Amino acid sequence: MADADNQPTSSLSQQNNPLSRKLGKILDTRLDNDKDMLEALKAVSTFFNENNLRTRRNLRGDIERRSLSINQQFLDAFTHVIGELDSIHEDVHSMSECCKDMTERLKITKEQTQDLMSKTSSLRGEGKKLQLRSEVVGAFLGKFQLKPEEAKIFRGARDGNIHPEFFTVLEKVQKIHNDVKVLLRTNQQTAGLEIMEQMALHQESAYERLYRWTQTQCRGLTADSIDISEMLQKAMKYLQDRPVLFTYTLDEYAGARRTAVVRGFIDALTRGSGQTSVSHTKPIEMHSHDPLRYIGDMLAWLHQSSASEREYLSYLVQDCVKPTQEEEKSTIGHTLEGVCRPLKVRIEQVLVGEPGSLTLFKLTNLLKFYHTTIKNILKTDTTPLLDIMEEMHVLCRKLFFNSLNFTASRLLDKVEVPAADLGPSNTLNQMMQLLQDMLDSHASSVVEIDSRQIDFKQIMSCLLDPLLQMCAMSASQLPAADMAAYMINCLHSMKYVLALYEFTEERIEMLSAQIDAHLDTLVNEQAAAILTQGGIAGVYSEIQKYRSHGGEEPLSKQPGLERDNVIGALARFDAYVMSMEEFILPQVSFLASATLKEVATTRASDLVTNAHKNVYEALMDPANKYADTTSVTVKTPDQIKVMLY
Repeated sequence: MADADNQPTSSLSQQNNPLSRKLGKILDTRLDNDKDMLEALKAVSTFFNENNLRTRRNLRGDIERRSLSINQQFLDAFTHVIGELDSIHEDVHSMSECCKDMTERLKITKEQTQDLMSKTSSLRGEGKKLQLRSEVVGAFLGKFQLKPEEAKIFRGARDGNIHPEFFTVLEKVQKIHNDVKVLLRTNQQTAGLEIMEQMALHQESAYERLYRWTQTQCRGLTADSIDISEMLQKAMKYLQDRPVLFTYTLDEYAGARRTAVVRGFIDALTRGSGQTSVSHTKPIEMHSHDPLRYIGDMLAWLHQSSASEREYLSYLVQDCVKPTQEEEKSTIGHTLEGVCRPLKVRIEQVLVGEPGSLTLFKLTNLLKFYHTTIKNILKTDTTPLLDIMEEMHVLCRKLFFNSLNFTASRLLDKVEVPAADLGPSNTLNQMMQLLQDMLDSHASSVVEIDSRQIDFKQIMSCLLDPLLQMCAMSASQLPAADMAAYMINCLHSMKYVLALYEFTEERIEMLSAQIDAHLDTLVNEQAAAILTQGGIAGVYSEIQKYRSHGGEEPLSKQPGLERDNVIGALARFDAYVMSMEEFILPQVSFLASATLKEVATTRASDLVTNAHKNVYEALMDPANKYADTTSVTVKTPDQIKVMLY
């Protein structure tokens, strides 16, 4: 009991003991959550190296001494800071006093310079206005005046050459001249008129300088092959605004190119072209003995030169914006005019030599072809060169037809006697060969179809009509059969040649009609010969005469048509037909055409068969009152037809 009473007392005394409470508090403390304690322990660990009784007893003193030392260091540091702050305070105070002094002085100065400031503000405003006005004036001058460097370009160099930027400056001057018209509609008319006058003077000076430069450039274009520069093309473009200067420049160009073309043509005639052994061609004059090649080479050179000059001129004016067709026609005509006289003289020399009808005809076509070709290249109908070529073509054509007419007149002066074989004469064969050569040449030419058709008709009229007249005169003294055979051969020879070409249908029809007429004569002659030699011609003639007069008595009562005469004639004809192997007149055998020979034989057989049929039917017709016709043993028309064919 006493122990029980002592235990609570002991517990209570322990609770009241401060040391116990501290220990309890320490033991209850959780160091993991007390960051301050952890930091304190880390700080203690830096100088608490040994854990013994002495160090533990001195721990409090060490901590206090360490704290005192730290406070002393802090005090020393802040003492220095206080000194610095005092110094700063003094400086700030000094600055404050200075600022107050300056403020006072500024106030005094402001009061004294207030008038100056107002004047300065006013001047600044005026300065802005002047700056704006300067900018406006600068923009105005930039728009309506030339810069110094542009004026220098406009004046050009002493040697007369122009700067590549010359055209840009000229465009600017033209633009200023056009834009300044706006000023004339405002209250700045005086300035506008002065600027317009100034720009007009600049323009005239520029065009004059440009014209002189272009003229100099064109004078130098005298080589066989030239290169048109871009600046020259631009110069022609701008000179187009001055038609007179533009025309003068083209005249200068045409004069230079005319010199080059004439020199090139004379060189081609006398020296040839090309400088190397590969490309060198002989002089054209070396072929003067051959009229066709001689004139053809000259025209071919002119054709090539015309194409080149046309191309050069097109390059020269290709930048021009206005139409230049008329100026180009005049220029190209003047350029090629120089070769007209040399060409005309040489062609006339060839024509004076009377080269012959065929050569004249080929030269006529050649001149016509090159005239058309060069006209298409030059795109004009009237130039001196084309006029000369047309004149030479007309002269050559006239000489050609004169030659044909002279040849035709000679045909009629001396008419040949037909040969024994009744074939075409040598003269006819020669003339037909000449006609064939002409038609061959004309058919292969590139002359227009209408012109070719006209020439065909005129040539055939000049040759065929005299030939037909010659053949008729030659055959006029021949017997009918010989004349028919001879004319058929001549006409067939003409038709054979014409059948190979176009535009001859009308003539072929005419020749065919004449051949048919003469063939009828030949057929009648052969049929009459067969009927006469067969002994039936007399009876057939009497029957035809009786029928034409329309006699009333029976045929058997007519004189010469008695039964025995008719039967005898038929019997003799049967015997004649049976005995002959083939009967053809010599004139028919002389026909050159196998087809016509066969046609003549067939048609003659038809006439003979028809005559025999008429006599046979007259004998067998009861109306003619021939007695005992059933006992007649003569061949029927069908049998005769089989034998003749």
